[in-house]
Amino acid sequence: GFGAEDNGGDLDSFFVKSVEELPYNISVIQISKALPSAIAEAPTPGPSELNITGIMSAHGCKVFADTLLANPEAMGTYEDNLNGGLTVFCPLDDAFKAFLPKYKNLTASGKESFLEFFGVPVYQSLSMLKSNNGLMNTLATDGASKFDFTVQNDGEQVTLKTKINTVKITGTLLDEQPVAIYTIDKVLMPRELFKTAPTPAPAPAPEEAADAPKASKSKSKSKSKSAPTPESDVPADSPDDDPADQTADDNAALSFKGGRFVAVGLSFLLVFLLL
Repeated sequence: GFGAEDNGGDLDSFFVKSVEELPYNISVIQISKALPSAIAEAPTPGPSELNITGIMSAHGCKVFADTLLANPEAMGTYEDNLNGGLTVFCPLDDAFKAFLPKYKNLTASGKESFLEFFGVPVYQSLSMLKSNNGLMNTLATDGASKFDFTVQNDGEQVTLKTKINTVKITGTLLDEQPVAIYTIDKVLMPRELFKTAPTPAPAPAPEEAADAPKASKSKSKSKSKSAPTPESDVPADSPDDDPADQTADDNAALSFKGGRFVAVGLSFLLVFLLL
């Protein structure tokens, strides 16, 4: 027989049969009735009674938790999702403290949406985050206001990314279905509330020197026919009284006359010999 602890030695539950036996490791038996236990009968707090801001405050996210508590609308949204499933990404204190000036410049509705942006209305264990890459809606998602981010992983490292910035999951504060709470190294910024830094436009290329206008073929042809040829392109005619040309002419004439006198002289000599 078997009996509960501190029941005065009353053995009111008895062995029925063996269910499974793995020698020297495991033995499962069936007994006739359950054994009462004060610990088992104690009420277990439901998810709605879970103090998520207390958990965050005690593990490095106090600034974010205090800011969430100071916004009843956003805090109410978190509490409404505790039973159905909730995943929270809380920025560490140093990162959120440095971000507070930007947060204070938001409108009232902007502050509420911003705080809700760090909660996801479903339970996501760390192993699920490592395997389920892609877009993820948040508590702030509402129609045209997407307020989503992209989950990406590289090995064991999980990152959350918007069009503004990228943050890393650095630790796990709670991972018990239906609630999970993780720490992140920076403040994740939604594109709906913060603008991306303008990309510097590339410097314009230096303008090339304008080419001289070119005449069309028809104009070029007509111009070549009608326009006078520049003097520099045509060899200049030698003047009639060029000393060099005149000397050459005189030499040629002298040679010709000298040749004629020699011919006449030879003729007279031939006649004389014949006589």
